[in-house]
Amino acid sequence: YGKNTIKFLRLHKEGKKHFVKEVEVCAHLRLTSPQEYLEGNNSLVIPTDTIKNIVLVLAKKNGIPSLEQFAIDICNHFMTTFCQVAYVKAYVQEVPWQRLHEGGVPHIHSFICVPDGIRFCEAEQCRNGPLIVFAGIKDLKLMKTTQSGFEGFYKNEHTTLPERHDRILCGELFCKWSYGECKDFDFDCIWKKIRECILEAFAGPPDCGEYSPSYQKTVNCIQMLVLSRVSQVQVIEVVLNNTFYNVVDMKNLGLTNDKEVLVPVEAPYGSCACTLGRKKFFEA
Repeated sequence: YGKNTIKFLRLHKEGKKHFVKEVEVCAHLRLTSPQEYLEGNNSLVIPTDTIKNIVLVLAKKNGIPSLEQFAIDICNHFMTTFCQVAYVKAYVQEVPWQRLHEGGVPHIHSFICVPDGIRFCEAEQCRNGPLIVFAGIKDLKLMKTTQSGFEGFYKNEHTTLPERHDRILCGELFCKWSYGECKDFDFDCIWKKIRECILEAFAGPPDCGEYSPSYQKTVNCIQMLVLSRVSQVQVIEVVLNNTFYNVVDMKNLGLTNDKEVLVPVEAPYGSCACTLGRKKFFEA
């Protein structure tokens, strides 16, 4: 049980310069006894309102140095304060505020919300067990208008999809990775590096791009690049929900439409998912 959608803005000031971190937190606990479920005995139950207040107090006292560190702080607090807590899980996601720039000059106290992917993390711990940290990015919308195709796929009497060697590749990406046991990582730096890997693997070189034979291959390229460059990542999950575009037939309008006007196919849509990890992690 626990408290969901604890939303708040943490404002930090350094002289005239302001810093903001707006987050949504979900904190869940498992107690050493299920007596509240079986017997109606609430003597061990920490009220969800108390859970909410603890999260807010931790934000006030500790700030949010990184999403991952804040999730770790939540886990540590419940494990060290309440002997009846057998398991704790903290989920934290961030509202993507970025500092506003005017004429290239960063503003000291104004921000803009940029929907270029939502950062999130999870930390979980069992009593007498290791603290495990996950992090990720979701709702990241990506598109490339060429260097993508889908050919040579299996066909039978139910196949109506034509082969395409040049199409738009567009989708909404969800990516989640595991650090394994918690260590003293620079979580902000690692998250930015992984995001750069995602964009590079999706798009390819800026002057020419890189051909994608399928959404599945693009998913795998993202995972392989992250694992090759970020040694702290042990397992990475990527889900790419696809958006397809159809070329509008304008012959009746007396026009030739050479893939210049397209309409999105809202539903149904495809989805490709894969989880990839280091062999030593799975052997452990």
